[in-house]
Parts: sequence; structure tokens; C-alpha cells
Amino acid sequence: MDNIQSIKNRFGIIGNSQALNYALQVAAQVANTDLTVLISGESGVGKEVFSQIIHALSARKHNPFIAVNCGAIPEGTIDSELFGHEKGSFTGAVDSRKGYFETVNGGTIFLDEIGEMPLGTQARLLRVLETGEYIRVGSSKVQKTDVRVIAATNRDLLERTQQGKFREDLYYRLNTVPIRVPSLRDRKEDIHMLFRKFAVDFAEKYKTTSVQLNDEARELLVNYPWPGNVRELKNIAEQISVLAPDKLVTGPDLRHFLPEQPAVNRLPMLAPGGHNQSNGDFSNERDILYKLFFDMKKDVTELKKMFFDILQNPNIAQSASFQDAGAISGFHSPNEAPVVTPNIISSPAPQQPIILKDNVIDHHEEVEETLSIADKEKELIEKALRKHKGKRKDAALDLGISERTLYRKLKEYNIHE
Repeated sequence: MDNIQSIKNRFGIIGNSQALNYALQVAAQVANTDLTVLISGESGVGKEVFSQIIHALSARKHNPFIAVNCGAIPEGTIDSELFGHEKGSFTGAVDSRKGYFETVNGGTIFLDEIGEMPLGTQARLLRVLETGEYIRVGSSKVQKTDVRVIAATNRDLLERTQQGKFREDLYYRLNTVPIRVPSLRDRKEDIHMLFRKFAVDFAEKYKTTSVQLNDEARELLVNYPWPGNVRELKNIAEQISVLAPDKLVTGPDLRHFLPEQPAVNRLPMLAPGGHNQSNGDFSNERDILYKLFFDMKKDVTELKKMFFDILQNPNIAQSASFQDAGAISGFHSPNEAPVVTPNIISSPAPQQPIILKDNVIDHHEEVEETLSIADKEKELIEKALRKHKGKRKDAALDLGISERTLYRKLKEYNIHE
């Protein structure tokens, strides 16, 4: 425990939470080895400080240490930054250049945001970790290096491996010794202590009196979720030290400096892999046609069932009530629109449908109609063209699609007007 406290004093770490102490203990134990370490934690928890602790307590402490943010280097240049390049290996390579694995030989490289590293660079890094070998961009000469790698991430690397965005073999190679740095909301007992430390530091910096929090403000400070962790707490402490009207900060005063937390969005979202209706591939019109075909199929099936029920049991027709009896026989008054509203008692469909033929009820087998969407689409287009006498514009308008889509369908189904 004394060793942990000395590390805190040396590197300015504030806090006594159990999770923080355990992370420091693991860092101290692994420091004097050459094992690869993966530090995980949310943004702003101080992952880089842990990499500095490991380097400073290791046998490499007198050799170079460099921190590289993998998310801040463009994909096209990260290989050159890490492994170097030869003159003329790419546009702009006017001279040869050493990479970090060459310049930091014998020291430690801290690769922050390792989850953002491109897959091609991940393969190169895996080779360095396994064999200590690398090749400059544009070269065929294999070079050796003795560098300890400490990686850090605020992403779930195991989840990214399942998504194909991170190499699984590299993940297990990096994760030799995992260190989890707790978020600030998981160490609430340290929040007020950290705030007081920052407030004193800023008071000395700006030559003023340190701010204090009353009980209401202290409770508000501790219960705030701190999505930005220690970095956000430090920024808030500096704002209050400079802008607070009184040195005793109350709850309402503190609330003025804390950003409002966005409400949780509970609206439904599109399922992954759903149709993109703005992709320019006429998927919207196609979906509408599909729905139209299935609705038509359902209506035809219901009408056929109703018709066969009446043929099998004539009493159903006699008991049915119609608002317009003349409409069902096809006779209408000149000024009256044909309106039929059947109210038919439902009856189970017969196992073998029957039809009338020469006043004799014969059994027959129903031929299953095609369910091909393409056939139905072609049939519907042909009907629209016949209805509008081959006028594409009118037919497309009737179908509810663009004239361009109709033209494409004519070629696709080889329809001649």
C-alpha cells in the first residue's frame, strides 16, 4: 500500500477508490517486465498517465517514451509514421524517414485509441509484437526493433473483432495484461477530493482564493454522471475558479456551470441493413409494388372463398343482406352508382372447391396461381400500357412509379408496346 501511495504522490494521482488502487497495483507489478499491456477505460480517465507509470517503473525508464494517437493520424500515413518509409515510396516521399519503432528502439511506445488503427497497420503491428521485425514502406529489407508496446482504448475491442474491424489475433496479443481504469462515476468518493485539488491549483495559478462548495453543491457535484471523467471535472473546476461570483459556490451556482444532460431518446430506429429509400435504386417504388401485389393476392383469395361458400351452401346467399340487391345482378338505375355491401355469414372453406357446369356440381382441383413477384409486376405493367394505349407517361402515373422506372422495367421484362 505504501508503494501505491508513493506512485500517487509521484504522478499526482488523487483518489482512494478500490478500483483505482487495484489498477495502480497491476501497473506497478507489470512495469518491470516486457509484457504488452492493454489499458481500457472511458475518454478522460487518465489512461496515458498509467502508460507513463509503467514506463517510469520499468528497466526502460532511461530510454525514449513516445505517445501516439492512432485516431489522429490519417490512414494513408500511419504506416509511414510507425514504421518509416523509403524515398519515392509514395507521392511526397522526397526523402527516407525513420518510423517510431526505429527511433524509440529500446524504449516504450504508447498507442492510444488502438481501436481506430486500420486493419493493414494492425497486421504490421502484430508482426512487430510477435517477432520484433518490421519493414519500411516501400522497402523489402526486414529490420529489427526492441520496443515495448502499451496500448489503450476507450472502445470495446472484443466487440470490434466480432464486427471485423479489429484483428482477433492482435487483440489477444495486446491483451496480455489488461488494466481497467475506472470512470469517475464509479469512484464517487474521489470526486470532491479531485475538485478541491483542482480548485487549489487554479487559485495558485490565478493568484486568488480557492472556491468552496456548500453541502447542496457538493451533493450535486458527486451525483453528476461526468461523461468526460477527470478531464471534464478539471475544466469545470477551472471555470468555477475564474467565473464564480462568490467563493462559496451553492447548488444553483454549480448548476449554471454543469452542462444539461440530453434526454434519452426512446424513439424507434431503423433496423440495421434496412432499405435505404434515398439510394437512387428505385427501391421505394419497388416496395410499393410488392405491397400492392400481396394485397391484391389477399383480396382475390377472399373473393374466391366467398364464391365457393355460396356455391356449396345456397342458404348462405338467401340469408345474406344486401344494401343494393340490383347491384349483385349487374342492373342499376341510371342515376345510381353500383354499391354492394355484403353481410355474409362466414363458413369454413370446403376441402375440395366445386363449380357449376351444365347445372351439375362437379369437383375440381384448384390450380395454384403463380406467386412470382416479377410475373405479377410484368402483368400489372402490361395492363397499364393496354389501358393507356401504350402511353408510357400515363401508364407510369397510374402505376405510381416514375417514367424512368417504367422504361427500365420494359427493358427488364422485354415488354413490347
